[in-house]
Amino acid sequence: MTGTTQRGHTAPGRLLYFTDPARAAVDYALLAYSAPLLAALPRGDKHPVLVLPGLNTSDASTYTLRTVLKGLGYKTYGWQLGRNIGPTSKAVHGTQARLDYLTNRYQQPVTLIGWSLGGIFARKLARRTPSAVRQVITLGSPIRLARHEQSRANRLFHRNSHEHIEPLDLPLERGAGPLPVPATSIYSKLDGILAWRACLDEPSPRAENIAVLASHFGITGNPATLWAVADRLAQPPDRWAPFRPPALLRMAYPAPESRS
Repeated sequence: MTGTTQRGHTAPGRLLYFTDPARAAVDYALLAYSAPLLAALPRGDKHPVLVLPGLNTSDASTYTLRTVLKGLGYKTYGWQLGRNIGPTSKAVHGTQARLDYLTNRYQQPVTLIGWSLGGIFARKLARRTPSAVRQVITLGSPIRLARHEQSRANRLFHRNSHEHIEPLDLPLERGAGPLPVPATSIYSKLDGILAWRACLDEPSPRAENIAVLASHFGITGNPATLWAVADRLAQPPDRWAPFRPPALLRMAYPAPESRS
């Protein structure tokens, strides 16, 4: 593993890449020993939540996360668009239609949670229709990807680029400024797919980065991730504040890095 890789500027080295699936199994296995933690998760106002999957995955990949949030009372939904192969017409128009449906049904803004590529979709939705979005939470999402070489999934993404209707202009969100809604990026230096620094949001009064110890494929089921997500969802919409882990869980959250 090179120094550049360790600093998060390039795609993860082979060790992190090849061990990511096995480490994901550990992330999910930890849930079996986290019953007291799950029982104590922060609870909020049970508002609607839309969860978007990552590249080449479907709603099955976010099942655990959605199940936990449903158990907390949130009206939690998957995107119901099959496998995510990028910004196809089906995905771009389908996610907007899904958001419109939920805001109309519940007559209130929706929290968007996106894993990996799903997080990029979530942020684009928030920029298009900020009045429909309560907040955006991204999990292992390369929201500030600057070069294709920062992702081990680059070839997989471009395999279906002939079906994409929106270009992937790099750096992502160049000159776009902060999101018009509160934004939380949960990332991991142990990510085996993405350069972790590409997941860091720009500092702003309503944007934050939360570091966890998780794999890329296991970040949606990691207990520390679930606590942070539940904490963010439990906040009143008019009193957003940066995440502060409880004292007993502080070791599960390394100090977040800056984007420099």
